[in-house]
Amino acid sequence: MASTSTPLTLPVLPLDGEVVLPGMVVPLDLSDSEVRAAVEAAQAAARTTPGKPRVLLVPRIDGTYANTGVLGTVEQVGRLADGDPGALIRGRSRVRIGAGTTGPGAALWVEGTRVDETVPEPLPGHLAELVKEYKALATAWLRKRGAWQVVDRVQAIDDVSALADNSGYSPFLTTDQKVELLETTDPVARLKLATQQLRDHLAEQDVAETIAKDVQEGVDKQQREFLLRRQLEAVRKELRDLNGEAGKDSAEESDDYRARVEAADLPEKVREAALKEVDKLERSSDQSPEGSWIRTWLDTVLEMPWNERTEDAYDIRGAQAVLDAEHSGLEDVKERITEYLAVRKRRDDRGLGVVGGRRGGAVLALVGPPGVGKTSLGESVAHAMGRKFVRVALGGVRDEAEIRGHRRTYVGALPGRVVRAIKEAGSMNPVVLLDEIDKVGSDFRGDPAAALLEVLDPAQNHTFRDHYLEVELDLSDVVFLATANVLEAIPEALADRMEIVRLDGYTEDEKVVIARDHLLPRQLERAGLDKDEVTIDEGALRKLAGEYTREAGVRTLERSVARLLRKVAAQHELGERKLPFTVRDEDLRDLIGRPHHVPESAQDPAERRTSVPGVATGLAVTGAGGDVLFVEASLADPETGAAGLTLTGQLGDVMKESAQIALSFLRSHGAELELPVADLKDRGVHIHFPAGAVPKDGPSAGITMTTALASLLSGRLVRTDVAMTGEVSLTGRVLPIGGVKQKLLAAHRAGVTTVIIPKRNEPDLDDVPAEVLDKLDVHAVTDVRQVLELALAPATAGVTPEVPVAA
Repeated sequence: MASTSTPLTLPVLPLDGEVVLPGMVVPLDLSDSEVRAAVEAAQAAARTTPGKPRVLLVPRIDGTYANTGVLGTVEQVGRLADGDPGALIRGRSRVRIGAGTTGPGAALWVEGTRVDETVPEPLPGHLAELVKEYKALATAWLRKRGAWQVVDRVQAIDDVSALADNSGYSPFLTTDQKVELLETTDPVARLKLATQQLRDHLAEQDVAETIAKDVQEGVDKQQREFLLRRQLEAVRKELRDLNGEAGKDSAEESDDYRARVEAADLPEKVREAALKEVDKLERSSDQSPEGSWIRTWLDTVLEMPWNERTEDAYDIRGAQAVLDAEHSGLEDVKERITEYLAVRKRRDDRGLGVVGGRRGGAVLALVGPPGVGKTSLGESVAHAMGRKFVRVALGGVRDEAEIRGHRRTYVGALPGRVVRAIKEAGSMNPVVLLDEIDKVGSDFRGDPAAALLEVLDPAQNHTFRDHYLEVELDLSDVVFLATANVLEAIPEALADRMEIVRLDGYTEDEKVVIARDHLLPRQLERAGLDKDEVTIDEGALRKLAGEYTREAGVRTLERSVARLLRKVAAQHELGERKLPFTVRDEDLRDLIGRPHHVPESAQDPAERRTSVPGVATGLAVTGAGGDVLFVEASLADPETGAAGLTLTGQLGDVMKESAQIALSFLRSHGAELELPVADLKDRGVHIHFPAGAVPKDGPSAGITMTTALASLLSGRLVRTDVAMTGEVSLTGRVLPIGGVKQKLLAAHRAGVTTVIIPKRNEPDLDDVPAEVLDKLDVHAVTDVRQVLELALAPATAGVTPEVPVAA
């Protein structure tokens, strides 16, 4: 441990931002008043004592003096190298600073105690290793700086304290690090600290040298690459100037994007944008990721059919014949396409192809239940118009970038589906089918339906901008056909931009024609049968459509036909049936089993749902088209005390309110209708809609519930052949509803012959096919009393009723 010795009285020489350790020799400028005062005070004191003038060198950091200083002797006073007066001072030993005192001159005098820093001899083994390590590190650092003479001096130092203080000459140490060395009085601890500081500095220096070397190598490589590329460009230029005398490399020609852009037939603004990107590409290096982005973007732009258009087939009669041959029914869509072609022809004849920057495109939305031919109709429209066809599936799309594309800065960025569809079609006026537009979702990635607003707006899509392309794309000549099952699922703003064409399903006659002309030939080919080997007569097809399937479309009908043909083919291969074979309606049960949908009118009277009072038949619209809907009502036993109204069948709020309205109307008009409404006071009423797992809502079952309750109270049966739809009010008015065409088609499929609809829905009958209206007795009513007269059987016509009682 270090020990203390004799007290000293010394003038203070403050060092601002500097630290002097014992053994160091430093020149100090005497022009500094504090330095001059300390040296003069030391010289004055030296006149009365032997030896050289002595001062106390104390670091002063931000105005604060250190606790430890260094005793220094003034070796020489003279001129510095720049001619200013100076003094050469040598550090001798550490001094622990005590209290202030007085002395000659203007300097500050303090008392101090010399610190004894002797280390016992001989050095212990671990201390000898520490000395050896420090000398090795100091030698390595000095050799890097080329200070060979200093190396010998360091190697000659054997004193531990002097060796540690020698690091005070190190330029890489900060003032705080030097103060720490000064205030560490234990020589061994100080040597360890100096060794660690030197080791850290050498490690940092190695890292810095490695980085500098890597940077220099990269710079050298870039310079070489730049020089070689300039030379390569000069060689290519010379070869071009020789007019192909030395031959042209096809790979070089394909890489020359500038030549490709200038040779391409691009719109003016697109050409300017492409040339700007070519300029960026020429300035960028091969290592830059921006170069690959630009090349991919240029390839996409050059592959787009900017000025490619197919000529429309203006043979209106021929187009109509194509549509009729490929699709039966769907007259509304066929008429719309025929009108579009006729208008296009007249505009072309008068030179009005482009009006206000916009061409004559179309945006149609085909809305209808599954299986009615919405998707296949798009291809037929393109065939009839002589245009290219491309289908874009939107079902389940949730990312807005799928429509508008990604920004080019993203890894793996692509243009949107609309741009890819135009690129795939190879023309700027294809027929684009946007399939399942009502199945588009939205989440944190954006709303694709909102991105479609500009695409499907005829007033805006002539300047459509994809996020990837970032140039204007004219979509005004594209015919967009969107398909959807449920119109309500399409956002209102998007639906407003499209012309809605409803496909409400096929009649039984239309299904027979479709099965005969389209489904049967296709399934014969898939079953490996020839048209002469198996035929299905019209009666069998009609029974398949009416009793084996009950749907708005024809998908299940096609599956039934396919199953029938597979059965015949398998029996033939097993040797059970010979071909050719004609399938008749009486053969269907043996081949594919019993019918699944038997009309109520064809069932035994005792098995019909309306064979008891309190059951009525309604009509509804679902996502799969129209359907019949039964309503059952019952009264609870008065002894149970369960008064009130109970509703079951997964009903929505609107339908629950309709049930309340129906019950309130009968309570208030019971006497007028000759109904025993007194039973409603003390007995609970239960209304149930079968198919309880299917959610139901809407007001159109109002008159059906009223009829079921009236039947329950009066004991009169509801006619089996009657179905009804309409909203009821508290005063008994029958209010209009929607989906009349789909509901009447459903009634026709179910074998119903009499249908009751609101009077204000009578104009909707114009949309119903004539063959369906011929088979239906449609009654348009304004009051619920008319409904009850038509729907309820006379009291004498039914069995004496027992009012159903809920268990």
